[in-house]
Amino acid sequence: MPIAITDPDDPRIEAYRAVRERDLVGREHRFVAEGEVVLRVLLKQARFSIESLLLSENRLESLAEATAILPSDVPVYAASRAVMDAIVGFPIHRGVLAVAHRAALPPVDELLAGLPHEALVVGLVGLANHDNVGGIFRNAAAFGADAVLLDEATCDPLYRKAIRVSVGGALVVPFTRTPSADAMVQGLQKAGFEVLSLTPSGQEILGRIQRTSRTALLLGAEGPGLPPSLLARTRTVTIPMSGGFDSLNVATTSGIALHHLAGAGLKGSI
Repeated sequence: MPIAITDPDDPRIEAYRAVRERDLVGREHRFVAEGEVVLRVLLKQARFSIESLLLSENRLESLAEATAILPSDVPVYAASRAVMDAIVGFPIHRGVLAVAHRAALPPVDELLAGLPHEALVVGLVGLANHDNVGGIFRNAAAFGADAVLLDEATCDPLYRKAIRVSVGGALVVPFTRTPSADAMVQGLQKAGFEVLSLTPSGQEILGRIQRTSRTALLLGAEGPGLPPSLLARTRTVTIPMSGGFDSLNVATTSGIALHHLAGAGLKGSI
């Protein structure tokens, strides 16, 4: 049964207090998921353990079926909209929050070795914008990418806003971090991936690319793009644009590229 919370200072909901700032530091291997769609995705992911839910009172009935599958020891807290807003420090329009434990990130070699023989991987280099990272994970989930690799400068895909923008894609697509962008490329090539680097100065046109059995797509931050050292070690690809315009949002770019790669025939196929 839901546990009624009437006091914003109730110690039982400490994990939700001032969520805007506390989720920036990882919250001791925990993360915050927001919204009904994201919660329903989270409930289906065995690799994450849900610690508790905090729901607005008016969402209890519509989520009763979903929350019924929770283990009996996972508390479901319910509060009025005013109390809930006071707890988290800003209006929670969706009225749905969950705290879950993060799974340990596997070493990159282990993650890549466990992928199918035919696999598509996305590599993110220097992406510090949570909206872009969330959008890329959404596209990766939509077009069947098998994994996402993040360098040390890319922001956390389990940040609350990134998960929300990804519509739960950040909870679905496996990911891990590499010590550096160079280590990312080295690990991909060692695992037999052909590495494509998307850049305005690319030597090949995306639409003419056919996937190999193992293909990785590297994306850099808007503005600086991918480092020249990475471009020199990989196959560079570009998306032609009209009128000399050479700028697309990186999340939009990922959708175009992943759509093509997901549908492109593998080399040797008819």
